[in-house]
Amino acid sequence: MRKEYDFSKARKNPYAKRLKKQITIRLDEPTIGYFKNLSEELGIPYQTLINLYLRDCASKKRKLSMNWRASA
Repeated sequence: MRKEYDFSKARKNPYAKRLKKQITIRLDEPTIGYFKNLSEELGIPYQTLINLYLRDCASKKRKLSMNWRASA
């Protein structure tokens, strides 16, 4: 191994924008269970499955439609 390397002609990683960022997200147990069960069926890690689902929603610009009803 060299003692020093010359990075003066190096270029930035063109895929850097696609890298994943670690965050904390709070999900309820039934939701986690759903994705864990689905991940076992598909053979995909559940966190990857959640990411794919959220990416699909974002790319299609899906918005949540909620109607709150007053209790009687």
